[in-house]
Amino acid sequence: MTQVDLLDLDASLTEDERQVRAVVRQVVDDLVRPHVAGWYEAGQVPARELAREFGKLGLLGMHLTGYGCAGSTAVAYGLACLELEAGDSGVRSLVSVQGSLAMYAIWRYGSEEQKQRWLPAMAVGEAIGSFGLTEPDHGSDPASMATRARRDGDDWVLNGSKMWITNAPIADVAVIWARTDSGVRGFAVPMETPGVTAREIGRKMSLRASLTGEISLDDVRLPADAQLPDAIGLKAPLSCLTEARHGIVWGALGAARDCLETALTYATTRTQFGRPLAGFQLTQAKLADMAVEWNKGYLLALQLGRLADAGKLRPEQVSVGKLNNVREALAIARQCRTILGANGVSGDYPVMRHANNLESVLTYEGTSEIHQLVVGQRLTGVSAFT
Repeated sequence: MTQVDLLDLDASLTEDERQVRAVVRQVVDDLVRPHVAGWYEAGQVPARELAREFGKLGLLGMHLTGYGCAGSTAVAYGLACLELEAGDSGVRSLVSVQGSLAMYAIWRYGSEEQKQRWLPAMAVGEAIGSFGLTEPDHGSDPASMATRARRDGDDWVLNGSKMWITNAPIADVAVIWARTDSGVRGFAVPMETPGVTAREIGRKMSLRASLTGEISLDDVRLPADAQLPDAIGLKAPLSCLTEARHGIVWGALGAARDCLETALTYATTRTQFGRPLAGFQLTQAKLADMAVEWNKGYLLALQLGRLADAGKLRPEQVSVGKLNNVREALAIARQCRTILGANGVSGDYPVMRHANNLESVLTYEGTSEIHQLVVGQRLTGVSAFT
């Protein structure tokens, strides 16, 4: 599997899962690694071209069934996320937002007409989706969202804005969540609809190989059939986040593995004081601790994936995975930077890029504090959110 696999974890996978991993690793080696440092530095990424290539491999909505989706297992999807994020967190975000947020919302809560309209095109990367939940003033508290949808005859009229929305600058459809007189509802909003505008967010220090935007909704008039009929209440968007967080549990391990393997190679080839860095006890202690944490994180991700495939995965269990694996991945990236010394901040090595990306992964789709409170509520039976 990899030089950091201390526990023969490869034996825990099926042959099909190993094949999925190999295919995705190869496409990352071919399409991402040679270019990603330049994308990151320029703050640009050929997202549509990548989406089409990923669509050819069935990576978009790969864990969904029907409508051109691959219908793979949760573990296979997780392994794909791991390999994608070993290339870059932004690349994994492209796939995760497309499949686990936008496509999943339509697949789980949409009408048959909405599914037929959007999902086949999204599965092959011809249509790009985004997921509009976060707002300029409401992130961790979606119940306070300011975006409103009101009835006007048979139509809906939407007003508000969504912030930090991955894929928004190039999206063809946005799943927008808005408050109505009867609670939170979801809508499939074509981005060419009059009154919808998307502004790309620049000057990011993280996830620079990812397109992020603000979506503004100014008296956007939608027909009644734009509403996702089964998306009623906050449980609907939160269930979508649970889907995406499962991919993050795996994906963060990919960034950590790339950092750790880079540090291992560097430590065994860089000579100081007449010996390789790997020959110093302090360096070996760092590498050993990081490898142990990576293996523990992998076992956690695998357990969650098997639970998901058995239909038994609970949201608080995903919170355990997201809390632990992203936190440990970021710690690994920072420690690997110390092994590389000054080279650790160079774009010629991937470590600082991964560390910067993981700073975003740490707080998006649920900050560490939010996941701590989810786990705390499970342990105590007492909600500390309000």
